[in-house]
Amino acid sequence: MSADRRSVKTYVPESQKTEWQRHADELGMSQSEFVRTMVQAGRRGFTLDGPSNTEEPDVEGSNPRGNALETRVERILSNGARSWDELIDAVSGDLEDRLEETLDSLQDRNRVRYSGRDGGYTLTDE
Repeated sequence: MSADRRSVKTYVPESQKTEWQRHADELGMSQSEFVRTMVQAGRRGFTLDGPSNTEEPDVEGSNPRGNALETRVERILSNGARSWDELIDAVSGDLEDRLEETLDSLQDRNRVRYSGRDGGYTLTDE
């Protein structure tokens, strides 16, 4: 580890670690790259008092700036030219399935409900 980089340690349930590793493998990323990218992606909408910087610094290696999409596009294109539509299909992959699973989970925990009257999914008041 270089002098300007530090390790961060966290604890998650084994099932979460297994899921993260599976997703990282699907994206051709190390688990560290995956977690760093997901944390940065989650920080994008946050506003804090004082200066903040949600952009990752330039990092040497196969995954510059933690950009999983860049790495994925390079991997897809390493197999030959692809049209715009083919690239969209390749990178969006299982997004619909993941969204459905997420909504099911949120509904199971009573955090989200579907309301025809409200025109779609909505947060519950809990």
